[in-house]
Amino acid sequence: MTNEFRQAVFEASERPDVRAAVLRIYADLQPKIDSRRPLCVASGRCCKFEEYGHRLFVTTMELAAFLHDVAGLGKSIDSSLADWNGLGCPFQSGKLCGVHPIRPFGCRIFFCDPTAIEWQQEQYETFHRQLKDLHNDLGIPYFYAEWREALRMLER
Repeated sequence: MTNEFRQAVFEASERPDVRAAVLRIYADLQPKIDSRRPLCVASGRCCKFEEYGHRLFVTTMELAAFLHDVAGLGKSIDSSLADWNGLGCPFQSGKLCGVHPIRPFGCRIFFCDPTAIEWQQEQYETFHRQLKDLHNDLGIPYFYAEWREALRMLER
């Protein structure tokens, strides 16, 4: 999967239509979050996947958009992974997300609010289905990979 995945992500990252489609999904999600107002205490615990007991998954198109946009934040996947201890998210900076404006869908929808678990699952299913459909619509191979594994596959 690695070579085919890498190629699909790098090729899709060069396509403005792919990036625009991912941004539209994120923009469509935001009013749902604003309306529900799930609690986020900005503790950074959710970025410590091992401690919090969850994993983050991304699609080909999400990772392509992220790959394109991360340079605009003055960061790179290679340097972030080089300085990373292998635990949690390599982009966590203290208690905050170092890539918050371009974070993947799973990060956008996940909140530590125990009253929002069912809501989060419903939104995730709805918007992930839309993301998956976009892969077909735009002719992008669909991969669904764990965030950190996917980032490692993109290292040069």
